[in-house]
Amino acid sequence: MKNDEEIMNILEAYDLTRCHSSAAELAGCDRKTVVRIIDKRDVGTLGVAPSLDRSKLIDDFAPKLEEWIDASKGKLRADVAHDKLRAMGYTGSERTTRRAVAAARQAWQKGHRRVHRPWVPEPGLFFQFDYGDGPLVAGTKAVLFCAWLAWSRFRVVIPIRDKTLPTVIGAIDTALRRFEGCPTYGLTDNERTVTIDHVARIPVRNPEMVAAATHYGLTILTCVPADPASKGGSESTVKLAKADLVPTEANLLAAYESWESLEAACEAFCEEVNGRVHRVTRRVPAEMLTEERPRLHALPAHPYVSAFGVARVVGIESPMVQFDWCLYSAPFGLAGEAVWVRMEGTKVVITHVGPTGPREVARHELTTPGNPRIDPAHFPPAPETPLNRTPVAKNPAEAEFLAIGTGAALWLTEAGATGVTRIRAKMAEAVTLAKLIGAVPVDLALNEAALCGRFGEGDVEAIVSHQASARPGPARQAGEAHSLQPGTASWESFGR
Repeated sequence: MKNDEEIMNILEAYDLTRCHSSAAELAGCDRKTVVRIIDKRDVGTLGVAPSLDRSKLIDDFAPKLEEWIDASKGKLRADVAHDKLRAMGYTGSERTTRRAVAAARQAWQKGHRRVHRPWVPEPGLFFQFDYGDGPLVAGTKAVLFCAWLAWSRFRVVIPIRDKTLPTVIGAIDTALRRFEGCPTYGLTDNERTVTIDHVARIPVRNPEMVAAATHYGLTILTCVPADPASKGGSESTVKLAKADLVPTEANLLAAYESWESLEAACEAFCEEVNGRVHRVTRRVPAEMLTEERPRLHALPAHPYVSAFGVARVVGIESPMVQFDWCLYSAPFGLAGEAVWVRMEGTKVVITHVGPTGPREVARHELTTPGNPRIDPAHFPPAPETPLNRTPVAKNPAEAEFLAIGTGAALWLTEAGATGVTRIRAKMAEAVTLAKLIGAVPVDLALNEAALCGRFGEGDVEAIVSHQASARPGPARQAGEAHSLQPGTASWESFGR
């Protein structure tokens, strides 16, 4: 077969000579080739590739292949189809089968491909929310609640500890208060917290969720089951949040030390994505939200607290709450404030409602009366006790002594507990010594004296001299030749 350059040379030679034989001699080819190319040019088929539609062994089995493709909804594997065709008498190659299956699958997909009409959202009408797998925080798997306003593309990501109904309602309240208003509809998946059943493809809503949505003036909608394309905005928010907030080998993020650090990271992520230009609208979502807020409904002053459990007041002198005759600790900053307590499985959850919405402040294991559950992080630093006294200077002499270092404070504590006499005079001697040779060696000597119980006259000076003259040498280790352990040779004849 001639290439394009050779064909152009043949046509040029024929147009020059108007003779097939002469053109063949000039182009260096056979006369019949010139005749064939000129005839194709005259009928307008020179650039049309020849048809290779030849009969194949698999043509007789094509209807059966189409039947299998339709029954499997385009998922039929070529190797499985080849084995089934061989059992029916097919003698062709596996490569032919693969090509036939690919062609049949492509034809089936053309007739069943889903076509999406572009969605033009209306301001203040829709928001979507979904969940993503969050990072591990102190051994607990977090969940990322991701909400998205459809028109302004404003995103909110909130870390939650589970997907129970009270937690979800609290996250929705927080998201709506970040929006500073409530849209008409909320679209989400068919979680059990939202949809408890389907009857004739009609979703049956969770009555508690309906009551909470009514409190905010919100209508909850759910997409068709197993159809994530119905809420692509929240799906995209989940993908971005997981890529930027969950530590992986790709983003090299460090693990979160506390729940507060994860919350701070989520807030920073929201500020970043809402403050940059969106690739679809070419506008900043935070600026678009200011235009959308007049279309949002006003939020109630108080969240829907019925789902958070029973109301309790945190103790003022002791930040504890009582639930089922048992005591559980709460952060001391909430002393005297109202909280809501509920039980989820084997956990007791304490929720506080603040200006930004409900927030889980404590989670304890169940306990029994008389055995309170206490989290040390809920209490301020412990005050001094008779077992824990810290030296505090009351005059300049004491301040000079304690300024030597931590060894001086330890020496004073141990000397006072031992009942050492002339403490003030010995403190003054240590201060004078520190002014002569420096505070560091004196502080080390005071620390050593406190540990060894040496509080006599001149002990500190002697320890300083010894430490200054000591030279590091090879480590000494007891051996078999030099040991204080008595031998066992006299026991060798015992019992003989």
